[in-house]
Amino acid sequence: MQPPTSETPAIEAVSDEIIAPLPRITLQAFCETPAIAATMQAAVADRRMDKTHARIQMGGAAAAVEAFRTAPTPNVIVLETVSDAATLIGHLDMLSESCDPGTKVVVIGHVNDVQLYRELLRRGVSEYLIAPLETLDLLRTLSELYIAPEARHLGRVIAVVGAKGGVGASTVAHNMSWAIARNLDASTVIVDLDIAWGTAGLNFNQDPPQGIAEAVFAPERLDSNLLDRLLSRCSDNLALLAAPAVLDRTIDLNEDALEQLLELLRASVPCIVLDVPHQWSSWVKRTLVGADEIVVVAEPELASLRNAKNIVDLSRATRPNDAVARLVLNQVGVPKRPEIGAGEFAKALGIDVLCTIPFDAQLFGTAANNGQMIAEVQAGSKASEAFTQIASALTGRGEAKRSRRSLFEPLVSKLKRRKAS
Repeated sequence: MQPPTSETPAIEAVSDEIIAPLPRITLQAFCETPAIAATMQAAVADRRMDKTHARIQMGGAAAAVEAFRTAPTPNVIVLETVSDAATLIGHLDMLSESCDPGTKVVVIGHVNDVQLYRELLRRGVSEYLIAPLETLDLLRTLSELYIAPEARHLGRVIAVVGAKGGVGASTVAHNMSWAIARNLDASTVIVDLDIAWGTAGLNFNQDPPQGIAEAVFAPERLDSNLLDRLLSRCSDNLALLAAPAVLDRTIDLNEDALEQLLELLRASVPCIVLDVPHQWSSWVKRTLVGADEIVVVAEPELASLRNAKNIVDLSRATRPNDAVARLVLNQVGVPKRPEIGAGEFAKALGIDVLCTIPFDAQLFGTAANNGQMIAEVQAGSKASEAFTQIASALTGRGEAKRSRRSLFEPLVSKLKRRKAS
């Protein structure tokens, strides 16, 4: 497929791997080298460990033995060792005498020794890692300690936010979700987070009696069964968690108001697209920082450039182990309007423009008024191709043949059906 404009750079697919955030646990690390201590510090500062209470100290396994002679052990102990195998085993045997039930131990060594690895597993060590380590290697190992084997494949969360009001971020989010579900054959949920003014219900021609408000304002009732009832099905692979778009209450959410909802969605759906409203609050910031991908939608003008740069800079500062925020330029080519070129935009932000979407008042107006997606109104348009291009880049998938299946059908069933055909 050709890019929508000649200015759009080539897009590389991203990794499908998702590292889940750690739960509320305690962790103590006992390091022996500055390099591993620095890696531990970087891991603790990562967004996925926001809920983890961690402490890092030097001294290795010997220091851990002394520390827990009289003190209770945390949920996770990370030990770095530069000792020989016999010394390490001796320290672990002493540590086991004071370890509380349920404590998990991760050992970081400097020798690739299969025999040692097997001996550590026999003694109940959860994992043995070999230095040097990347931050993501450590985060992946710690995350997998708390993920059931059947839940390894977590959903990717994509947060779409406008650089300012009126740039069409919701339109991009909705059409991108449609492209992911229809063209790329990935089960998708679009979550309209603009509770007071959301337009997802209108754009998908849906009027569900319940939606995001029931999930956010009564979190004590939220579970997978309730969530399934709140979702409104738009197509075989696409479901909507709609906003009520009424003013019966003010929207003053806590910082962690979406935490339980996103955890349930991650465990159920391969792709979650968040339509984030243009406002700035603690919960909006946490939602953006905690997403696997951030998409900033901007118009080619100065206010959008300034605000988009602020968001991109925030993503760099708060997400050092994640991809930087992506940039989509929307409504490009408005007649007689002076515009900032995509190249200048990209240079100012220090990132490539993911995609440019041409201005087409007739097409977008018709789709909005009919409650349809752009691809339903004009499948071969440049805008429709642009949304498929964005979807492919964010999910790492090429265009796939559409198959009919339910939203939450397990992957194994899909594979069996393909094999049978």
